[in-house]
Amino acid sequence: MKTYFVAAAATVALVFVAAIGQRPATAQAPPASGGRVDPALIEDLVAGYRILADQGVLDAYGHVSVRHPGNPNRYLMSRSLAPEDVTANDIMEYDIDSNPVDPRGRLSVQERFIHGEIYRAHPAVKAVVHSHSPAVVPFSITKVPLRPVYHMASFLWVGVPVWDIRSVKDPTAASLLVRNIPVGKSLAAALGDKPVALLRGHGNVVVGPDILTAVRYAIWTEKNAQMQTAAMQLGGPITYITPEEGDARDKNPGDPNRGWEAWKKHAMGK
Repeated sequence: MKTYFVAAAATVALVFVAAIGQRPATAQAPPASGGRVDPALIEDLVAGYRILADQGVLDAYGHVSVRHPGNPNRYLMSRSLAPEDVTANDIMEYDIDSNPVDPRGRLSVQERFIHGEIYRAHPAVKAVVHSHSPAVVPFSITKVPLRPVYHMASFLWVGVPVWDIRSVKDPTAASLLVRNIPVGKSLAAALGDKPVALLRGHGNVVVGPDILTAVRYAIWTEKNAQMQTAAMQLGGPITYITPEEGDARDKNPGDPNRGWEAWKKHAMGK
C-alpha cells in the first residue's frame, strides 16, 4: 500500500510539472531599446516641453514627443509630469505600441497612444505635440473652421480637420481621452497629411519633421486662433491667407529657428 501511494504521488508530481511546462508565459519581456540618443536631441525635447508651457500652449497635462533617430518604431517622451518641470531624467523610450522600454517605476502618460499611432501611420512625422491650447478648443466644438489669418500660421492653409472621439466604437471613448491603440489609430487617420488636427472638446495635435517645427507650429496655431477669434468679433468679412500664399510660405519660410532660440532662452534661462 505504501508503495502505491508513493507511485501515485510521483505521478501527480510529474503531471503538475508537465502542466507548468505547457502553461503559456504571462510575463512579457520589455521591448528592446532603439539605442543611444544624442543628448542634444534630449535637450531639444525638454526645451520643447518648457517652451510650450512658458508660451501658454501646454497646461499641466500636455506632452511632446520625438521619434527615435535610431529606430523609427520607437519614440521618446516625458513620464507623466507637468511640462514646466520636465528634465532630461524624465524622458522615457516607448515602442510603437506605446509600451515603455525601461519604466523603472515611472508613471507613463495615459494618452501616449496619440504619439505611437501617429508615428505608426505617418512615417514622415518626427515630432508630435498634444495640447489643450485654450484659444483653439472653441474651433473644435463649433462649425467655424480654423483658418490662417497671419503669415506665421500660413501652414494652416491646407485645412484643419476636427476629430470627434464619439466616432470610435470603443468603451473608453466617453472619457474623451486617447487611452488605447484603436482610439489613437482613429485620430491618426483623421490627421491624415495635415500638420494640425483638433480633438473635439479636448485640444489638438500638431506634428512636424522635427521638434523645432512642431513646437513653433503649436505656438502659432494658438496665436492664430486668438487672432481669428478677435477678427470675427470685429464683424465683416475676413481676408484669410490664400492657398497660393500658404504654399509659397511652405516653400520659403524664411528664418523659422530664430523664434526657437528666443523662446528657449526665456523658458530655460539659457
